[in-house]
Amino acid sequence: MKFSKVLRYSSVSVALMAGLYVAAPSGAAEPIRVGAVLSTSGPATFLGDPEEKTLKLYVDRINAEGGVLGRKLELFEYDDGSEPGKANSFTKRLIFQDKVDFIVGGSTTGSTMAMIPLVEANKIPFMSMGGANVIVHPVHPYTFKMPHSDTMAAEKVLTDMKSRGFTKFALLSDTGGYGKSGHAETLKVAKKMGMTVVSDQSYGEKDTDMTPQLQKVKSTDAQAVLIFGTGQAPAIATKNYRQLGITLPLYMTHGQASAVYIKLAGAASEGVRMPTPALLVADQLANNDPQKKIGLDYTHAFESTYKIPVSTFGGYAYDGLMMALAAVKKAGTTDGPKVRDAVEHLKNFDGVSGVYNMTPTDHMGLNLSAFHMVVIKDGKFVKID
Repeated sequence: MKFSKVLRYSSVSVALMAGLYVAAPSGAAEPIRVGAVLSTSGPATFLGDPEEKTLKLYVDRINAEGGVLGRKLELFEYDDGSEPGKANSFTKRLIFQDKVDFIVGGSTTGSTMAMIPLVEANKIPFMSMGGANVIVHPVHPYTFKMPHSDTMAAEKVLTDMKSRGFTKFALLSDTGGYGKSGHAETLKVAKKMGMTVVSDQSYGEKDTDMTPQLQKVKSTDAQAVLIFGTGQAPAIATKNYRQLGITLPLYMTHGQASAVYIKLAGAASEGVRMPTPALLVADQLANNDPQKKIGLDYTHAFESTYKIPVSTFGGYAYDGLMMALAAVKKAGTTDGPKVRDAVEHLKNFDGVSGVYNMTPTDHMGLNLSAFHMVVIKDGKFVKID
């Protein structure tokens, strides 16, 4: 378990947050209480770790600029160990003990789904970093989602496959919330696009060897393979894939859009394709692309502080925090229903993961234009669309 109150101060300003701050009054004001439930240990560590680092970094920087509405931020953060049951317990603590104004997290679909009933019942604005479509379909009034959906990932990947002449593919998905939802959405998209899943395999999020499933894939007439999962297992599967001598094109989803995946999979990751937010290829975008500057600014802030590569997962935490604070500023209060209403009507909100346009019927606010297809080449993500 982790509990963290971030009340440090920094003299460094962040240009991309201009307009968010108001000078603090001389009298002490109640802090804005920011809650977070993150998977900083367990299989989803490489999601939760950059999310935690991002929240601490920007809470610190925002406080150095005087806070929001003249109020400093106070961060209450817990580690769910990648377990939905713990996410539920810590959400109760955030709401009833810490009395937070809004929550950023959980890191996974499973944790998010365990948190939703509590935030909805208690009217706490919730900025989820889980990837599955089920988080916002159907719409829950107080729940919003930062990452692109699993449906979008399937559409982006299968469109790329089809453009290369592939119409038959194998699907390997994990049994967690993200994998289950992604599996269902991929089957729907494949049917719509006239493509055939010739091998449909699954694995557990904590599995350490996917060789048996991949041997079944190898015996089919698949033209390409999609692994739909998050956490460390897809990197293991990538190594298994190469060890079996499978030469078919290999695809991942944005659940692996991180330098950690490349580090874990090593040379086996060469040639793997996946969709990603613009953040990972910000330096490869055109100069007039609005995602370039915000992506480069966040990258510089994160990498200069932590001396490790930026991650799209940290980017989701950045977007969730900044969107919630923009809504607080717009509402002029931390009152839950008013902040919720403000989030739901944010338009053209520039995040590092895309330009968000929330509506009463769309609590994700992104479209396929916020996705780029990349290929891993020489250990780096290279934009190919």
